[in-house]
Amino acid sequence: MAHSIILGIVEGITEFLPISSTGHLVLVSGLLRISQSNFTKSFEIIIQLGAISSVVVLYWKSFLNSENLKKILFAFLPTGIIGFGLYKVVKTYFLGNQTVVLWALLLGGAALILFEFWHRESEDAADGIGQISYKQSFWVGLCQSVAIIPGVSRSAATIIGGLLVGLKRATIVEFSFLLAVPTMLAASGLDLIKNYDSFSVDQFGILAVGFVVSFVTAIVSIKFLLNFVKKHNFVPFGVYRIFAAIIFWLVVFK
Repeated sequence: MAHSIILGIVEGITEFLPISSTGHLVLVSGLLRISQSNFTKSFEIIIQLGAISSVVVLYWKSFLNSENLKKILFAFLPTGIIGFGLYKVVKTYFLGNQTVVLWALLLGGAALILFEFWHRESEDAADGIGQISYKQSFWVGLCQSVAIIPGVSRSAATIIGGLLVGLKRATIVEFSFLLAVPTMLAASGLDLIKNYDSFSVDQFGILAVGFVVSFVTAIVSIKFLLNFVKKHNFVPFGVYRIFAAIIFWLVVFK
């Protein structure tokens, strides 16, 4: 149960930051010497429901706007199609693979830093979800699909994608929050459907604890990121990713 609480905290803090929640769950599980069983891999997927529930609580009015909802679902399409098609491959070969996670963290961190030095926000960048076009929504969703590789970070992929297609920083951060809901619901729902009959009563209890803890910590994380982007860019997260990858590499693979 203690492991569930720790992983719940890790998930809640990292889900919406561009540092990869799945990658951190895999690495922290390795540090805690938690074996990568089918349940552990499912836990790392399903626990994200707690974090995205915080988005529903904080942004429920946005989901009642039909135009917003259409754009969110349109952005979800690429990820949904690619994720469903590659579900078995990702869970079998990528999820739980610490080497894949570390390389994704390292290269993703470098990409985030280089992108921030190169990117210049245009004066006519979309300010507010209402100004996001369906074409921009699609491209953001396509970028998000890269994050099926653990360690890439769904948040980082959507943020960079949104900035590339002409969205303001605060706008793509908020849209990324909203897009997480159908994305994580689909991923968690698919995993539950395929594996629920193999979970014991105790394991459902472990999932419940992780859900609650990640929900509470995610609310804090969301508010932190919203305040952070008002004054800073994402270079510090890129630096963190690189250092985290190096440190974990030395600790886990020493």
